[in-house]
Amino acid sequence: MNELERALIDIAEVRERLAMTQRFQGYSGVAAIASGVFAMAAGVVQALLVPYPAGIEQGRSYFALWLACCALAAAVNYGAIAHWFVNDASARDRWQTRTVGLSILPALVLGAALSFALLAGGQLAYLPGIWYACYGVGLFASRTLVPRAVVPIAALFLVAGIGLLFVPPHVALAWWVLPSGFGIGQIAIGVFVLRDRTPA
Repeated sequence: MNELERALIDIAEVRERLAMTQRFQGYSGVAAIASGVFAMAAGVVQALLVPYPAGIEQGRSYFALWLACCALAAAVNYGAIAHWFVNDASARDRWQTRTVGLSILPALVLGAALSFALLAGGQLAYLPGIWYACYGVGLFASRTLVPRAVVPIAALFLVAGIGLLFVPPHVALAWWVLPSGFGIGQIAIGVFVLRDRTPA
């Protein structure tokens, strides 16, 4: 191995160590996996109650189901961050927590505002696309603070969200659409976070 190759390897190692120090340690892989399980369970409930929502009443039931799933997932994930913040966070980690909150907040606020606006306007078929896309944007905004493997998942969420805006309503609102992304996607994110915390 010549000096140039050794120098390039050393630079790559330094970059990886710097990336590790930037990553936000408050994310919980277990909480992310739990969120994916909640989405899978919500998909089963939707399949039993309103597999292909049609009409105002079924649309409201669909919205309420997935709003409850989102609230439960948020409570578990932010509860895990709060527990870590109180018990384990250093001064730098506390600064990162504020950075993470500010990077994700615009996507969350926009997603919530659009959701209730679409509900009020009876345009529920656009909800899955909005939810996928806003979540993808939020992941991209915090990409320097999460494992590198999460970035392609963020891209998939964004692309899927854009695509869902242009499919027929019976496809967009089908029972399998949200579990396919938020179930599998969140479980994958949780696995990547757990692997990232495991010493090589």
